[in-house]
Amino acid sequence: MSQPTPATGVVMSVASAPGFQCKLEHGPSGTKISTEAPKDNGGTGMSFSPTDLVGAALASCALTTMALVASREGIAFGDARARVEKRMTPPPRRIGELVLEIDMPAGLSAAHRTRMEEVAHGCPVMRSLHPDVKLPISFRYPDEAR
Repeated sequence: MSQPTPATGVVMSVASAPGFQCKLEHGPSGTKISTEAPKDNGGTGMSFSPTDLVGAALASCALTTMALVASREGIAFGDARARVEKRMTPPPRRIGELVLEIDMPAGLSAAHRTRMEEVAHGCPVMRSLHPDVKLPISFRYPDEAR
């Protein structure tokens, strides 16, 4: 199997807006989203904060990477879901912990479960975060008793 070629840089633009907001645009697709300062830091809490997006990026990266690897390796991978809780440190503010819970699809063999968990732990966002950020991950399987 050939290795994928390294991705080229992706340009995104960001413009500040009133009310501690920023408007973001993904260059290649034109998709737009916005962020806002969190409620405890002067925002209204009506949108993602920049640090919220880091947590969302971790969860979506883990799911996306597992799906990509499953597809390449011929592993039947159904619907998976994730929940992430971002925990900030006291000042100076930074992300202290991202607690990730992944609901895995049913029907994965023990070997495939191990492989998918390994993949999630090694997703690009996980590998990009500072080592001081705690990153506990739990995996739940619908065919296991809770």
